[in-house]
Amino acid sequence: MRKLGFFYIATLLLLIPKTASAHCPLCVVGAGALAVFASSIGVSSVVVGILIGAFALALGFWVAPMIKKEFIPYQKQILILLIYVGTIIPVMPFIKDYGPLYVSLGGEYGSLWHNTYTVDLFLFGSILGATLMFVAPFISKAITKARGRQVLYQGIIITFSLLIITSVIFQLIKW
Repeated sequence: MRKLGFFYIATLLLLIPKTASAHCPLCVVGAGALAVFASSIGVSSVVVGILIGAFALALGFWVAPMIKKEFIPYQKQILILLIYVGTIIPVMPFIKDYGPLYVSLGGEYGSLWHNTYTVDLFLFGSILGATLMFVAPFISKAITKARGRQVLYQGIIITFSLLIITSVIFQLIKW
């Protein structure tokens, strides 16, 4: 009878779910599917890129410190970059949208400083989103220093505000 009770307890312990702590392909596929869906219903590719880029960098900053021992120099930074690239690159083939970027800084048209360039809007947005995600904590620290105290959820509010304001601006200018 004791063996049977032990078997039931062991089986129950195996069925209790444990939190996964990994950069799972399912998350990337889910984010990519949402990105493709958003793009197909008319959301600008830049806006989709901003949100996916911010997600990818946040995921990198979340997962990289989980490896406690440093095996190579700059391990965390390399891991963050690999997670970012590993999230963005698989989504890129599904969101193909390009736009013009006119540069007129001098010289005749056709020169390096006076030309029209083609920009991958999703890639541009993902770099912009990652930049906003990276800069948000510094802005939060500056506000905390200026005010002398931190407001509850200040970092989250600043991050979401930056992402939402930038996304709305790019959606409204239809680029």
